[in-house]
Amino acid sequence: MRNQRRFGFLTVSLLLGLLLVTDGCINPFRLFFRHDLRGQASWYGEDYHGRTTANGERYNMYALTAAHRTLPFNTRVRVTNLKNGRRVVVRINDRGPWIRGRVIDLSYEAARRIRMVEDGLVPVIVEVID
Repeated sequence: MRNQRRFGFLTVSLLLGLLLVTDGCINPFRLFFRHDLRGQASWYGEDYHGRTTANGERYNMYALTAAHRTLPFNTRVRVTNLKNGRRVVVRINDRGPWIRGRVIDLSYEAARRIRMVEDGLVPVIVEVID
């Protein structure tokens, strides 16, 4: 039992030390989030423009932002539209989407840049970037 606690303490200490030594060179969340997400992306626009997002900002449909259920606020992700290969980098500032199978909800501008506004829903890959 005592050896297990010591091992746990050493493991946690090693991870914390690694994070301190890198001093921002590595996104700590990336250490634990290694798999890219695949699923459907949707977008939201004018109906929500000006409303408060989950992190307290005002939603701006012309900004490159997105909603994700669990990624930390201000995490930057690259979203690739699998129908046409177009990509956009967005910052997570809201929570959602809450519909099964959807992995991210993009702002209008982000959706426009990957040409998904007309489709409404498209298959995407979401990659956390440093």
